[in-house]
Amino acid sequence: MSAPETGELCLNCGTPLAGQYCGKCGQRATSRFISLWQLLTDAFGDLFELDSRLWRTLVPLLVRPGQLTRDYLEGRRARYMPPFRMYLVLSLIFFVVAFFDPERNLGILLEEEPVAEEEAATQAAEDARSAEGEKRAREVLEELVDEGIVDESALRRSGLDEPGPEEAEDTGDEKTPSDGGAEPAASDGFNIQITDEAKINCGSREFSTEGLSPWLQRRLTPDRLDRLCDRWEVAGADGLAQAMLDRVPAGLILLLPVMALVLKLLYLLSGRYYVEHLLFFVHFHAFVFLLLTLQILWARLIGLVGVSEAIAVIPIVATSLYVPAYLFKAMRRVYGQSKFITFLKFLVLTIGYALGFSVMLLGVLFLAAVSV
Repeated sequence: MSAPETGELCLNCGTPLAGQYCGKCGQRATSRFISLWQLLTDAFGDLFELDSRLWRTLVPLLVRPGQLTRDYLEGRRARYMPPFRMYLVLSLIFFVVAFFDPERNLGILLEEEPVAEEEAATQAAEDARSAEGEKRAREVLEELVDEGIVDESALRRSGLDEPGPEEAEDTGDEKTPSDGGAEPAASDGFNIQITDEAKINCGSREFSTEGLSPWLQRRLTPDRLDRLCDRWEVAGADGLAQAMLDRVPAGLILLLPVMALVLKLLYLLSGRYYVEHLLFFVHFHAFVFLLLTLQILWARLIGLVGVSEAIAVIPIVATSLYVPAYLFKAMRRVYGQSKFITFLKFLVLTIGYALGFSVMLLGVLFLAAVSV
């Protein structure tokens, strides 16, 4: 028997209330005034409640391969977080923990550490002694060349045939491409060179579009390539790497349906729907994000405590062994086939995943290169 109606209506759907919760939409009967505490509870309640869906999801996700997928397919869903919500939350936490650097991203808000005057004076003295020593060595070699004792090629091989930066500034001489300056050599094609200084030297003047399809020829015009090279040289290697990193999450999301298709082909006679295979990989990727996040936090904790760095290597080795073992066990639990058949499909799936991940990275690199 249902509880008697209270005469109140649900603020969400307008259904008459017969208890503390709406029987149609499930919203709790509460006042229309929302307190700050209620907002904080809604945002972080699951994080601090030991019996919340968050912890009931993360524990089996980490230590029981395939259990979440199997429970979800068998209808036991209310006790766990929704799969895609869990995937998005764990991926967001992973990228924040792995790639957010306070000193780099918030450096403008931090005070600069003062440089010790003694260290600065010592460095200046060493630089002066080095420049003076090179100057004396060059003078000695020039005298030997003038007297005919050594050949002029010896001076060029020694690297002392040109003045240092200070002397070049005093004499007004400038280096040109012909005498060993910093200007990059003329390119015989479209190439990108990343130097040690995290700069990009790009040459596109001699790039030929012959042999390419008309669709590419209309888009890879010399003017467009020149502008693209200019942007690469300005952004540098760090800018290109950051552009790639910004696109990796989207690339991983696009990789999910591709790998689900591989699973669908491997289990074509299982009678399972495509979305069931997609759910399997959503849970697997969420597990990988969770495991990598814990590994990074452990490594940073070891660095703060000052323990031997060898201890930080243990989780890396354990992760490299646990991830494939987890995938194999999850396939066994969800699809229920023998160990031998599952192992063969595991090998095919691993090869397919490696190929798909490589193609995804190439696509991310291409998109980053054309949009940096």
